[in-house]
Amino acid sequence: MTLAVEAVGLTKKFGSFTAVDDVSLSIERGSVYGFLGPNGSGKSTTIRMLCALIAPTSGRAVVGGFDVAHDAARIKREIGYMSQKFSLYPNMTALENLNLYAGLYEIALSERSTRIAEALGRCGLADRPDVFAGALSGGERQRLALWCAIMHRPKIVFLDEPTGGVDPRSRRQFWDVIYELADNGTTIMVTTHFMDEAEHCDRVAFIYFGRLIADDTPRNLKKALPGTLLEIENPPSEPLAAGRRLADGKELLDVTPFGSRLHVQAETGVDIAEIAHDPLFAGSRVREIPASMEDVFIHLVKQNKLNKKSGERAA
Repeated sequence: MTLAVEAVGLTKKFGSFTAVDDVSLSIERGSVYGFLGPNGSGKSTTIRMLCALIAPTSGRAVVGGFDVAHDAARIKREIGYMSQKFSLYPNMTALENLNLYAGLYEIALSERSTRIAEALGRCGLADRPDVFAGALSGGERQRLALWCAIMHRPKIVFLDEPTGGVDPRSRRQFWDVIYELADNGTTIMVTTHFMDEAEHCDRVAFIYFGRLIADDTPRNLKKALPGTLLEIENPPSEPLAAGRRLADGKELLDVTPFGSRLHVQAETGVDIAEIAHDPLFAGSRVREIPASMEDVFIHLVKQNKLNKKSGERAA
């Protein structure tokens, strides 16, 4: 296994506040690594440390064979980075933005016009190179920012919340580009708070309040969800809670509202037909469903809180 990125005990403190707490991760070359968590969980701070934009308080990280503490300038030249705010200059045209980044990445003059023309074409702006970046749609700005970040053809690309604020169609198109880059050997680390986007990743890490609480393939994470997952439409008015026994004797492990429905984790082997005849669920539709990454994340967060409380009581 060849690693493109490796971090060990990465920590970042701002005064007394710990934004990233002892994070260790490794990313295989040519893979798509999803870094998920709610806003304020430490995703962007972690990425900025890996991009050598801010120094870690402690721990170490190696990106593309270079140490973030000692080879910051080299790392910045070798990687692509698309920040949360897209890093475009709204009062400059699409062509001017691309020209600026071509210069910053020191792309040879002999190749510059070809790469800019390719970028404009891939952004759907070949016939509008002089449109101001600030006048573009959200999806167009997103694509332009991406091509500004990868015009120098980096082998490692960091994307920080790239699909925030764009429509579902633009999100799908953006992921098509991510797949294409990965198929061509580029390593991608992408942060997001959209749990469905984790399905597109080779490996997924969840960060919560600065700490890594899971790191595995989407398949393995979903398989590790305990019990059988049920969805209840038109749930009963009587509150359901973990610990309750169902009609077949199985216990509820957890209950989570999902809009107007409930997702219920029940002990393995639960009898769906028996539950459907339980007076408690009269008028409800109960069915077994596959776990989503959102189900996984909610379970992990709840477990993390329980473990934290247990630790506090033990202390």
